[in-house]
Amino acid sequence: MDISIVVPLFNEAESLPELTSWIQRVMKENDFTYEILFINDGSTDASWEVIRQLSASDPNVHGVAFSRNYGKSPALNTGFRRAQGDVVITMDADLQDSPDEIPELYRMVKEEGYDLVSGWKKKRYDPLSKTIPTKLFNATARRVSGIRNLHDFNCGLKAYRREVVKHIEVYGDMHRYIPYLAKNAGYTCIGEKAVHHQARKYGVTKFGLDRFVNGYLDLGTLWFQTKFGIKPMHLFGLLGSLMFMIGFIAIFIVLVLKCVSMASDTYHFYATKSVYFYLSLACMVMGLQFFLTGFIGELITRNSPERNNYLIAEEF
Repeated sequence: MDISIVVPLFNEAESLPELTSWIQRVMKENDFTYEILFINDGSTDASWEVIRQLSASDPNVHGVAFSRNYGKSPALNTGFRRAQGDVVITMDADLQDSPDEIPELYRMVKEEGYDLVSGWKKKRYDPLSKTIPTKLFNATARRVSGIRNLHDFNCGLKAYRREVVKHIEVYGDMHRYIPYLAKNAGYTCIGEKAVHHQARKYGVTKFGLDRFVNGYLDLGTLWFQTKFGIKPMHLFGLLGSLMFMIGFIAIFIVLVLKCVSMASDTYHFYATKSVYFYLSLACMVMGLQFFLTGFIGELITRNSPERNNYLIAEEF
């Protein structure tokens, strides 16, 4: 199979027939063998019924329905596990991503050897309240990830070699950082293609401004996991050592002052009234806590076997 198209969706019943027809036309014009995987993320409208009808009329259309809304990352991860095509294409279901981009994305992966090609919505039809935070977010992601050539980490339109999606795990809200996940898995040939961005035709966006806050928190999590995920003692042990050393120096100063006080009849020093006494106590306790955190982190595996188990209500 040439191409698997993974489409996560939530309440997009109106756009699904048009999107499917558009994909089918592009596939036929380019003589691709393909499958369309609709991952219904707990939609409350008629999306699942529409997918049923589309599948009944085209055996290349398949669907997975979650029993409730889990989020875009679990939907993508579920689609990745089921994809069979040599090249896996992801796109949003709201018609803002153009299926006409698929042939060139496919060519870049197959002929130019890219592991991953990310779309870049160079000209966006979004309000400033969305575009400005997006630019700041992408600038931060480029710096932290080291992937300097990407302008739009969160573009839903991406192409992957099949091996890439089989060796990464997309969980939580990590769909924003799939290029970073791919890089950490050893797939470093990452490219970008400017793609056409269309205004939303049906419905309203399902994402609020809180995604930018969550995005930065997730970026911090991913950075920590990348640097210290399998060696937490390197961070917590270092912090614990520094805190303990500060505490040791503070208590040494307290002892010196006490000795001087005891040797002098005119100098009365009370340890409990010294700031160094409390500084030493606080730093030593915090140092010990950091050490224990590091040891516990070493004992706990980062990849929980239950992290990507989702209750699927129906599949065909």
